[in-house]
Amino acid sequence: MKKIIKKITAAAVALAVAVSMAGCSGGDKSNPAEWTDLDQTAVTAAMGMGWNLGNQLEASGNKVPNETAWGNPTISEELILKVKEQGFKTVRIPVSYLSKIGEAPDYKIDEAWLNRVQEVADYVINNDMFAIINIHGDGYYTVDGGWLLCVDENQDEIKAKYEKVWQQIAERFKDYDQHLVFESMNEVFDDTYGEPNPTGYANINDYNKIFVETVRKTGSNNEKRWLLMPGWNTNIGHTAGDKGFEIPEDPLCTADGKRIMISVHFYDPYNFTLDENIASATTQWGKYATEKFDTWGQEDYVDSQMKLLNDKFVSQGYPVVIGEMGVMDKTHIAPNMNDFRRYWNEYVVKAAKDNGCIPVYWDNGFNGRNGFGLFHRLSKEVTEPEIIEGMMRAINSEGDYEIPAP
Repeated sequence: MKKIIKKITAAAVALAVAVSMAGCSGGDKSNPAEWTDLDQTAVTAAMGMGWNLGNQLEASGNKVPNETAWGNPTISEELILKVKEQGFKTVRIPVSYLSKIGEAPDYKIDEAWLNRVQEVADYVINNDMFAIINIHGDGYYTVDGGWLLCVDENQDEIKAKYEKVWQQIAERFKDYDQHLVFESMNEVFDDTYGEPNPTGYANINDYNKIFVETVRKTGSNNEKRWLLMPGWNTNIGHTAGDKGFEIPEDPLCTADGKRIMISVHFYDPYNFTLDENIASATTQWGKYATEKFDTWGQEDYVDSQMKLLNDKFVSQGYPVVIGEMGVMDKTHIAPNMNDFRRYWNEYVVKAAKDNGCIPVYWDNGFNGRNGFGLFHRLSKEVTEPEIIEGMMRAINSEGDYEIPAP
């Protein structure tokens, strides 16, 4: 999916726990921030509806991360406040490191880059929202400088580097309160879309194990922080199905109960959500569709996927974060497509909430043809109010309701 999104940008992102974060400065604090422990039910409700600050801190060119490399402006706290104003409670902040990581054996992260990651996380956390930070583009075979490559032969080197990078990130943020969630990686796989490679999957399981152990060992609030991790390519079937995913043990966690979350993404059916090809793309979805719609991936499929996540993980005490979901703008093909975009997003959010999952909309900052933007990142204006209203109606609903037709 990111291959498509990068192409776009190159051509052009209930219960709330409100604890004041004034003065929070992360790992350089002499004392940890006050901690409010959130169990599975509380954290799911508090994180509410999420939004991705996509194509910014994971953007890169010539192996160098740069938040404006893919056409978005410098991130501002004003933007985050606009996102909060619309009702979002969580911001996922994808981050690439690539050439910002030094040579072995220390693999030191560039200080200025880590400072900027912290500054953006502070925009979120200091405004009483949840921030998810990860290692994002480093795991792509399609990204120049990618190194977290699960089927490469130099796994000892990769794992040593991965451990050192997470050690530095965790150390920097170890004193932050419960509003910060770490995500181990993003869409790591072998760049083929068939069945998972067993060796590659075993390495992904190893990465997640290293991640958990490394973060916990840094101590302070990291001993009880919620940690988020994906399976193969964050695919629901390859994570919740019998394909090789293993949840690591977490003996160093000091919280009372599990503090591991599962990360998946949802972009089905592809021809409706991501397909840019005018000949094959569909522009309507669901039971109200009358033309240019898929014969699979409809409401019953969404329900079954969310139920699978509930049965496999949520019911066993592991919150599920749908870290990316959304439908690109194809109103250049069908002017009424936004009605169906709203309906799809509202339906998916409602099904996610009904099954105890935390939905996070993918926004790449690009508005118009093939974009996912909900906001104009320069002017801070809301560009898709109906889509936002639908998602907020779904996440804030109490009990069942009939989703408005397109």
